[in-house]
Amino acid sequence: MSIYVGNLSYDVTREDLERVFNEYGDVSRVSLPIDRETGRPRGFAFVDMAAETQEDTVIEALDGAEWMGREMRVNKARPRDNDRDNSRSSGNGGGQYRRTSF
Repeated sequence: MSIYVGNLSYDVTREDLERVFNEYGDVSRVSLPIDRETGRPRGFAFVDMAAETQEDTVIEALDGAEWMGREMRVNKARPRDNDRDNSRSSGNGGGQYRRTSF
């Protein structure tokens, strides 16, 4: 399972996250989504630890901790909600907008 890490500084790097989370166990993967328009991190990340016990330890230690001037939110990532994604595209051209005349 992945760990969600939110409220991150936009200056954070993948290496920064690996360094901090490695203090609590073996990091197997770090995903740091980048904004397409700005090219900078979006302010959140997903971290996978080698063992679930390590996940619990890192969540307990880092949730609410101040890092790089921000108070981190650290918790178990929830599975992606496909219903929420489907509601965005209603088949009406997006944005729930319907064109009534052409």
